[in-house]
Amino acid sequence: MMAQKKIDKIALFEGKRIRKTLHEGQWWFVVEDVVLALIESRDPKQYIQRMKRRDPELGKGWVQIVHTLPIPTEGGPQAMEFGPGSDQDFLR
Repeated sequence: MMAQKKIDKIALFEGKRIRKTLHEGQWWFVVEDVVLALIESRDPKQYIQRMKRRDPELGKGWVQIVHTLPIPTEGGPQAMEFGPGSDQDFLR
């Protein structure tokens, strides 16, 4: 099996930076960055927690939808929650 080259990029959504990485042949986006771009929350982590509490099915299935993957940051590599790259996955 050939090792897959790690690719990390920055995407822009209406001028907002959204970190992404290529994982298993598909683009995955940092969930916090997407939430920040869509709702302009000051605390995307808190917003995500409230969203999971309001929707018990989402809370139960979160680990099936979102994966923790490493991403380079200014302070070094960090594990972040990523969601798959299709708009169907993010906007359901």
